[in-house]
Amino acid sequence: MRIAVFCSSSPTIDQKYIDLAQDLGREIGKRNWELVSGGGHISMMGAVARGVRSEGGISIGVIPQMLVDIEFADHDSHELYIVSSMRERKGKMEELSDAFIAMPGGPGTLEELFEIWVGRFLKFHNKPVIVLDPFGIFAPLKDLLDHLEMHGFMKPGQRELLRWCTSVEEALLEAGL
Repeated sequence: MRIAVFCSSSPTIDQKYIDLAQDLGREIGKRNWELVSGGGHISMMGAVARGVRSEGGISIGVIPQMLVDIEFADHDSHELYIVSSMRERKGKMEELSDAFIAMPGGPGTLEELFEIWVGRFLKFHNKPVIVLDPFGIFAPLKDLLDHLEMHGFMKPGQRELLRWCTSVEEALLEAGL
């Protein structure tokens, strides 16, 4: 089982988010599952990969050359795919993964989450898409989705394809369906 994780690479976030990422990584590693990440070594992205490796698990990174050039790459990854663009990165991550977990993050994380969720709804894949949000960072997003659904901007069944979880254990249960 390979789990793609979308999350923050910001160095300015609270330590509790880094700890969450590391906890998720350790639990992925304990299950002998593999991690597919954005291939960076800092913030939550680096923490989830280090967590996987701390339990003897495999980490696979997918990173654009431009980010390698600014010394952002996680060279400790077991495999590191270097691609030409963010679009290619997302495609490779989707190809390599069996499920997707989004943790707190900014515009990049949201963009990845929305693309993979819409792809599931349009039947480009049938892989679980999970939001792991124990601290409520995405609560306004969840409210916005409720609002969009109430006004008919989401199709029937679309909302149910996005699983919202508040614990690592719950997220990994959803992923392993």
